[in-house]
Amino acid sequence: MKHFLRVLTQLLVFLYCKCLWRGLKFVIRKVTGRCELQRICYNNKPGARRTLKIESSLKCSKHELLQSAISVHPDSVEKTIDDILSLKKINLDTNPQLGISLQACLLQIVGYRNLVVEVEKLRREPYDCENPTHEEMLMKLWKELRPDSPLSGRISKQWCEIGFQGNDPKTDFRGMGLLGLHNLLYFAEHDKATALQVLHDSLQPKHSKMSKAEWEKKKIDKAIGYSFAIVGINITDLAYSLLVSGALKTHLYNVAPEMPSLVHFQQTFCYLMQEFHRFWIEEDPCDIMEFNRVRTKFYKRVLKQLKNPDMALCPHFTASDLHLVNL
Repeated sequence: MKHFLRVLTQLLVFLYCKCLWRGLKFVIRKVTGRCELQRICYNNKPGARRTLKIESSLKCSKHELLQSAISVHPDSVEKTIDDILSLKKINLDTNPQLGISLQACLLQIVGYRNLVVEVEKLRREPYDCENPTHEEMLMKLWKELRPDSPLSGRISKQWCEIGFQGNDPKTDFRGMGLLGLHNLLYFAEHDKATALQVLHDSLQPKHSKMSKAEWEKKKIDKAIGYSFAIVGINITDLAYSLLVSGALKTHLYNVAPEMPSLVHFQQTFCYLMQEFHRFWIEEDPCDIMEFNRVRTKFYKRVLKQLKNPDMALCPHFTASDLHLVNL
């Protein structure tokens, strides 16, 4: 009985607040002469701060047209904006910038949804050693990271030199599918200097204040870097989690003037790889067994950063062609 009364009370409070909010919006519109979408566009600068509020407003609208707007095809965005302006009885002659602002926001919203679908498709596609395209990408990854060391064969222990676990990298792509390979190759191709530096550092022994004699005496494993490729696949999983949870909206709405694309996601991966490498060094873990602890702490730090609506995870590499919008 107590549980029923509590649920009933929560429902009544929800309905009351909802009715109160709609009534308040009606009063504000009559006073200001502007609908909620207009007020959001005029009172918030371009980027995540504006687009997130527009997205929330459309989702919570009682009009089906507005609710469905966030899932339209990109080619239908312009017509959808015209329909919204018509529904809201907004005169473009007196509000010339509104249509442009709403269109930019809606393109970001539908672009993000399409990006999630594209990334998910790559994640679900398994690596196929019989597929020439897959094999070509893998061989290219080796050449980018080990340009002066010819690969002895497709199945080789040399793969461990770039951080794979065994003789055949195929098995390491099971969790993230082709998405992991795409990200690693993008990193190696578009920010080669940084990728090579991170790979080099990951293979080095841990720096310690202990002397070499003390290391020998204590029999501590000095080679406690991490496996570059495996960590890259793991960071791909981290970036994927941020994307599908919606946490990455803050960053992508701030850096993509219109539709976020796979390139934006891959550049975000490059940033996360570099930042994780720095974080790993700062944390100074005892050994690789602390990887999950460090990763979890890093993930929480990134999540905290993304709660700031003005946050943009700007890549620190010169090869990036990602252009930030003027916020």
